[in-house]
Amino acid sequence: MPEPTFEPRTTAAASNATPNAQAHTAVPTIVVVGHGMVGQRFLEALAERGLTPAAGGARVVVLCEEPRPAYDRVRLTSYFAGRSPEDLSLVEPEFMARHGIELYVGDPATAVDRAGRTVTARSGAVFPYDTLVLATGSYPFVPPVPGKDARGCFVYRTIEDLLAIEEYAKGAATGAVVGGGLLGLEAAGALKGLGLATHVVEFAPRLMPVQVDEGGGAALLRTIQDMGLSVHTGVGTQEVTAGEDGAVTGMSLSDGSSLAVDLVVFSAGVRPRDQLARECGLAVGERGGIVVDEECRTSDPAVFAIGECALTADGRVYGLVAPGYDMARTAAEVITGGRSAFTGADLSTKLKLLGVDVASFGDAHGAAEGSLDVVYSDARAGVYKKLVIGPDGTLLGGVLVGDAEQYGTLRPLTGSVLPVAPEQLVLPAGSGGGPVSLGPGALPDEAVICSCHNVTKGAICEHTTLPEVKKCTKAGTGCGSCLKVIGQLMPPPEDSGLCGCFPYSRSELYEIVRTLEVTSFAELLDSHGREEVRGGDGCEVCKPTVGSVIASLAPTVGASGYVLDGEQAALQDTNDHFLANLQRNGSYSIVPRIPGGEITPDKLIVIGEVARDFGLYTKITGGQRIDLFGARVDQLPLIWTRLVDAGFESGHAYGKSLRTVKSCVGQTWCRYGVQDSVKMAIDLELRYRGLRSPHKLKSAVSGCARECAEARGKDFGIIATAQGWNLYVGGNGGATPRHADLLAQDLSDAELVRLIDRFLMFYIRTADRLERTSAWLERIDGGLDHVRDVVVHDSLGLCEELERLMADHVAGYRDEWAETINDPERLRRFVTFVNAPDAPDPSVRFVPERDQIKPDLELLAGPVLAVRTLEGTAS
Repeated sequence: MPEPTFEPRTTAAASNATPNAQAHTAVPTIVVVGHGMVGQRFLEALAERGLTPAAGGARVVVLCEEPRPAYDRVRLTSYFAGRSPEDLSLVEPEFMARHGIELYVGDPATAVDRAGRTVTARSGAVFPYDTLVLATGSYPFVPPVPGKDARGCFVYRTIEDLLAIEEYAKGAATGAVVGGGLLGLEAAGALKGLGLATHVVEFAPRLMPVQVDEGGGAALLRTIQDMGLSVHTGVGTQEVTAGEDGAVTGMSLSDGSSLAVDLVVFSAGVRPRDQLARECGLAVGERGGIVVDEECRTSDPAVFAIGECALTADGRVYGLVAPGYDMARTAAEVITGGRSAFTGADLSTKLKLLGVDVASFGDAHGAAEGSLDVVYSDARAGVYKKLVIGPDGTLLGGVLVGDAEQYGTLRPLTGSVLPVAPEQLVLPAGSGGGPVSLGPGALPDEAVICSCHNVTKGAICEHTTLPEVKKCTKAGTGCGSCLKVIGQLMPPPEDSGLCGCFPYSRSELYEIVRTLEVTSFAELLDSHGREEVRGGDGCEVCKPTVGSVIASLAPTVGASGYVLDGEQAALQDTNDHFLANLQRNGSYSIVPRIPGGEITPDKLIVIGEVARDFGLYTKITGGQRIDLFGARVDQLPLIWTRLVDAGFESGHAYGKSLRTVKSCVGQTWCRYGVQDSVKMAIDLELRYRGLRSPHKLKSAVSGCARECAEARGKDFGIIATAQGWNLYVGGNGGATPRHADLLAQDLSDAELVRLIDRFLMFYIRTADRLERTSAWLERIDGGLDHVRDVVVHDSLGLCEELERLMADHVAGYRDEWAETINDPERLRRFVTFVNAPDAPDPSVRFVPERDQIKPDLELLAGPVLAVRTLEGTAS
């Protein structure tokens, strides 16, 4: 009989394994049909309980339909972010061989003979069993509409589906996803990532109708539309039209409208795969699903069913992985002679869809009698929070959209009376009433932190590191939504890593990127991230930090210098997304660069005309620039087109980079000036413009010791002397003022520029994230003396390299707005509503003040809502 494969990553040999039937022996045989996430979890549960051949237990045979072993279907979409099928695998190398499990990939079961207790595979192989476990999962539901089988129609379920979509998308321009649920929105994100204009068609009146309520759906809709997707809710697909060649050309919707599309993905839900059970006579539910009891046994005591194929004792078919894992544990415990029961599961969900945090838990829709809703909604910011509270103050459930920061703490508190008034948990910072954030310390030891693997806080706190928690409890290895809370429960790490994703500091990551010429976040995370997060998405600490590092080194390492290209766009801080500063009412500011504060009358007139024509608030700033406030996002390209045509470029007021180099008028006009401070300021600002750094950079040049430009309050300041220039570094005029320190004096123009080059690149190389030069200078070992040794005396032999890095930046600089307005593809992001790109944002309104405008604060604040105080809570 041919041997099965014991090595899950080598699948070709396994697909050719076709053993013959064997007679029943004294060694019991467990046959598992299906090797998805739940099937693999069942095998792990058997191994944990010692019921595998290697432990002297049963013979275990697994029949897998797909051409590869179990993989992480929850993170399926990460394939389009650079994860390979092997990266998604859930099977540890040598797992099958170590436990003696026989895995047959690409050879699904086709028939079950319950009387003879055998399973026949597609290859013709027949396997006897003493216990049969059906883990066949589900299949995608495709609505029975005309044209559903046209070329260019796909489902979104397996890696093979993704490979097919990826290939077909190369010749497509517009795609549509039928279904606006969890998987549908992931599919939409994948199509958008492939460069397709993307539509989402959802029959329900809102997106994610199962998980979120009307308010949450509205917040999600607005945010997704702002990302450039067209959403059609409350309509169904009537027909998929095709051309003479049989390829998709469009869709007809139930409201009479039509869409011109080249590719269609059906993601309208799933159905239990129960055909094998039906054919062998097992009891099946009226609407599908293999009927099982609390032990996950079917109507045949020798047959179990787990996961999405099972209709459980509480009358439900669960489509989430966490209930499937619970069923796998229950079945394994019962099969090994123990006692366990699956009576239902927590349907709480937290995920990031198209970059938007969405979470629901408990009684999210407030179905319980007498329940009350405590709601905070900010449609402009795309934030919606609702807590469902019982009459006695018990937390029953909730919905979080746009800000799910507290999900990890709130979900375990479901069913208990909150320790603070519920409104304090949803209000934003700065609101009356004082927002409160509950940490995991507020949770009891019996609170379940990881719902995927049913792991409590007490069990987690028995360990000291995240890898140890994952290995010993499996907490954090499922959907990943509990990782933040687990991290907060761990003792402070002894290493100086940037975050939970990287064991290296920012400066160490800078050296890795520079030395190895790493050009993407995914590459860096996979090669130098902590083992447990490789293949993941990173966090809100490391993504912008690494994005800044790559941007600062882009010309040197060969990365794109445009911060919104490809993966870089997802790494940027908020303001970088539209190359403008977001203001409090949802409008944006425009800050053209005015090097040294010098401007011609013609350019001044252009700014005035732009401000007048677009109705913008105008303000001369302390940085010697003219800021224009009140632009809608769709107006930004129009405004910048006029400014760029007049010779302006981005002032980078939105980025962690050089802001301004202000100056006095210097010796050209001032009778006290001893050097041309304006020319020096202009030269420096044009040299360092666009330089991405750990924090913003400000500079100034004073033409004499009277210091009119306030140079000693800047990150690097220059003061003229009769012999040249004095260079000061590490100043700060913000919340923690600090006078800059003298680094070098009486420098020539060339010497000054050379030392600033070295100083800035050494700071960028060694500073921590969000660390100003003032804090860096006080933190770094040796302080100013060490910095002077390095950049003036070249004590580390780095100066030649620091100068080369700056030369690369200067040579590689491109104005971001000039590149944006000349690229139609890049301009597509600057719309308020995808379905009505010319419609203004109704929430961006102004009122007159002092012959200009200001935000309509009454509209921004919204109506005053009465908050009902619950019994037993603080007023």
